[in-house]
Amino acid sequence: MAVLSPALPVVQSIATGTPPHLVLQADIQAAATQLFPRLSQRPKLMEVFSNAQIERRALARPLEWYMQPRSFAEKNAVYVEASLALCERLTLEALDRADRTAAQVDAVVFVSSTGISTPSLESIVMERLGINRQAVRLPLWGLGCAGGAQGLARAADLVRAGYQNVLLLAVEMCSLTLVAGDQSSSNFVGTALFSDGGAALLLGPESGESSLARVRGARSTLLPQSEDVMGWDVDDAGLKVRFSQDIPALVAGMMRENVDLALESIGWTQDDLNEYIVHPGGAKVVAAYEGALGLESGRLVCSRKVLREYGNMSSATVLFVLAQTLRRGASGRGLLSAMGPGFCAEHVLLEFPA
Repeated sequence: MAVLSPALPVVQSIATGTPPHLVLQADIQAAATQLFPRLSQRPKLMEVFSNAQIERRALARPLEWYMQPRSFAEKNAVYVEASLALCERLTLEALDRADRTAAQVDAVVFVSSTGISTPSLESIVMERLGINRQAVRLPLWGLGCAGGAQGLARAADLVRAGYQNVLLLAVEMCSLTLVAGDQSSSNFVGTALFSDGGAALLLGPESGESSLARVRGARSTLLPQSEDVMGWDVDDAGLKVRFSQDIPALVAGMMRENVDLALESIGWTQDDLNEYIVHPGGAKVVAAYEGALGLESGRLVCSRKVLREYGNMSSATVLFVLAQTLRRGASGRGLLSAMGPGFCAEHVLLEFPA
């Protein structure tokens, strides 16, 4: 009896977007002098706003809303409201671009780490948009910046398992993790980097229809004893960012070998790669990727463009880079890569149609 090979997952469509409140980096820097009166007196620390190489960012609420202390409950209510609005809009765009209906979706992967909701938000999106009530649900929380890459890998796994139309949603409202009374350097740096946005992708098995990319494989790595590198601390005011200044050094030290192992798992080498789709956690992280992988400075043009125009939207950001790479005319083989809490590295290996 013949054994059928698993279906080859392909990305059928992608839609990205942000909340409506666009703010210039210069305006956020001016607001930071009021939020952080002591830290803003340190010129070297204030340079983080210019060194971030961000021009503008989208926020869930107007900038003035953030100038007053907000409770965790208040911020989380905004997270739910803004995330649902964005997920609904992007889902409809992704379905339309793939020429699919909501009723055809048979699995939903939902990625987010910047708020909480039980039931998880994809169930509400399903109800509002008429997605199949028997669709498998896979909510993923706590993956942070690595969530977009891992969500894509898990969505591809569902296609290999036999699901035909898998919806991937990654939505983050990072701005809501600002704690107005927290004078820590991590909170200050987060103010210079974090923003809000989301992405929706539809995946399915390869068929005669055109597709955006084939998902050839994926690899995850969890570094030992690294939980203090990045994450949230939780107190009465909400989710407080925790990250180490050592992240660029970690990328520089481990990424080449880690990428080589991911490529080796499907018989590729770095010489096979045309496209690098890297999560721009910050300008130093992008530069560390280039150095570790032996790329010329400025090679990660799509990562830098997304960072400049959108900031760091956690899990959704690398999917923005994927969308930008596709718009520029992606070809050949590609590596999609992100790092996040754990501390972990996530890689997805893609192949773009000629």
